[in-house]
Formats: sequence, structure tokens, C-alpha cells
Amino acid sequence: MAWSEAEVGFMRVALQIAERGRGQVRPNPLVGCVLVKDGEVVAQGWHDHLGGLHAEQMAIADAEKRGISTNGTTAYVTLEPCNHHGRTPPCTEALLWAGITSVVVAHADPNPTVRGNGIEYLRREGFAVKCGLLKDEAAVQMQSFMNWCEHRRPLVTLKIATDRNGAIDDLALASKRFTSPDSLDAVHRLRRDCDAIIIGVETIVRDNPSLTVRRIELGHGSQPVRIILDRVLRTPLDSTVLADEHQTMILHTEGEYENITALSSRENVEVVCLKSADSHNGVDLNRVLALLGDREFQEIMVEGGAETARRFLAAGLIDRAIIIRTEAEFTTPLTLGIESDHLIDKDLVIYREVDWGGDRVQLWSKEKLEWPCQNWP
Repeated sequence: MAWSEAEVGFMRVALQIAERGRGQVRPNPLVGCVLVKDGEVVAQGWHDHLGGLHAEQMAIADAEKRGISTNGTTAYVTLEPCNHHGRTPPCTEALLWAGITSVVVAHADPNPTVRGNGIEYLRREGFAVKCGLLKDEAAVQMQSFMNWCEHRRPLVTLKIATDRNGAIDDLALASKRFTSPDSLDAVHRLRRDCDAIIIGVETIVRDNPSLTVRRIELGHGSQPVRIILDRVLRTPLDSTVLADEHQTMILHTEGEYENITALSSRENVEVVCLKSADSHNGVDLNRVLALLGDREFQEIMVEGGAETARRFLAAGLIDRAIIIRTEAEFTTPLTLGIESDHLIDKDLVIYREVDWGGDRVQLWSKEKLEWPCQNWP
């Protein structure tokens, strides 16, 4: 289908405003909508937070607030309007009640519970519906949602910071941050966009991190779930992740462990056993991702440590990697053991290289997986 320059421009605006919901709407996708009348955008909306108005509903409300009639307008929306009752009423009905007569959709909804129903409903009700405008761009923007709908597994981003020689820790010193403030801000933006952060128990023992979003505004978003891979339940009972109110999940393998009762009694802690035929090598990572996918987790970050990073990479489960190289130089280095060749062997390619406050950062992604957006994280 041939699209006019004006149509493309309207959908680009819808994609741009959809970004305003990033980090706020999971497990729902990012969606933007503009209403067009007489060749001009007269109202706009986006899915702002979970449980809030959907993009189409917000655009209609925006028009009402401006005193603009929506009768006869065309809606440009980045995802097929929903036609089911969920946290909000169906968007298809909202479009009908608003007197909108035409709808242009970037991407059909791949969710099996709603696939195609919205477009079919609109056409039955007499709407002029066109689909596929900037479909690829919309798919990139909603890639974690699209991936989950198809595979029922989350996308996995590895984040690792090293000294100038590729070491992740100085064993001669107490654990401390060594990246720039810009890098730290970027990591907190990434945390805000993730459903969960995965970390190995050794990092909990060594660093005692909180793994929360702190340096940026959380907005309507929620703190990511902290997931500890702890084969024999060695997580210290005085760990920071156990002491606050945010959710923590500890994954272990089958066995009788001394800490299990004390850990399971914490209100914010869920202890889950993942049985595995090869449990001496750690918790089965494929089973971890299957568990998270079943819970509608779509975007997760592996944040440490070296062994956990190597295991995920060796299993071919890394979709993106953010490698931060600082100017620090450790005296008793703990080597990461992951070089560029290892990433290339797992079909990762460099998307681009950036500078975060003096830290040199490489952004890697699976060869056929576009980066979510230009300024992500």
C-alpha cells in the first residue's frame, strides 16, 4: 500500500508520543495515537501507565478537553485497538462512541487473546481501516511485547562494567562503584524499563546491592523484581534486598537447605525451586526464562556477576549487551572472561559505541534485533 507523506508524518507523531509511556506501562506495550481532522493533528494520546487510559481513550479525552469534536476524525494508532474488557473498556467501542470514522493502524496486535479482533470489529461497524503504516518501526518500539507474544519469554540484556583491562572487581578492596555518574544514570533508566534484574548470589554476598531505581524518577512505573540465582540458598539473611519492601525472588535447585524457612518467611521474598537434571552447574537458565515468561515478564537485565554473565552468554540467552569500559585499573582483578569474540560467536553485533561521562560503552544486539530506540537506555 502506498502511503502519503502526510500519513507517514501523522504516524511518526504517534510513535514519538508513545515513548512517553516507556518504563510506565509494562506488561502492556507502548502505544501512541493522534486524531487528525482536515489534515491537522487535533488531539493526541498515549498509554501513560498501567490501569490508565489507553492511547485512543486519552486522545479522545484530549480532544474533549480542547473543545474539539471527534466526529469524522481519523485515528492514527501504533497498535491495533483492543476489543476486550481488561483494566479498561475496549478501545474499539471508545472510537465508535466518539464518532471517529477512519482508523490507520501501524501494527496488528500479536497477543493471542486479541489478535485481529479489533480490526474486524471496526470494519464490521463501518470504519475505514488501513493497516501497516510504519509497521516495522512500531514493531521495534514494542519489541519486548512482540517477543513475549511469540515466544512467551523475556528479552535479556546483559549489563557489565569493567576496568580498563576487562576486570569487573578489585578483590583487594571493598566493593564500590567505579563507573561515571552518567553510566550510573543510564543503568537506572534501564532498570526502570525492566521487569526484573537477575544477579548471582556471589554478587549479593560481595556487594550487597539494593538493585532498585533511585537516581531517576520512577513515575508510574514499579521497581523491578530482584531475582537471585542461588543454587543452595546462601543469600545472607541481612542482605539489603531482603530488608526493604520491594519484591525479591530467590531461585534454587532441589535440596534441603538451612536458610529456606527464614528466607521464605519474608513478606517481600518468594523462594522458588527449579528442579534440574544438572543442578550442580547452577539453576537451569532456560527454566528461569520460562518461569519469568509465564509471569508476563518481557524485559529483564542480567546485572552480575562474572559467572552468571558467562553462563547466560554460553547458553545463547543474551539478546543485548551493554559493556561499560572505565578508566579504573584494579590491582587484584577479577576478570570477566567475556571478550568481543565471545559476543560475536553468539550472533551479537555492535549497534553503536557511546561515551557516558568518560566511560567507553559498547551497545551490542542480536543481529536481527534492532535497538529499542535511539536513546535507550
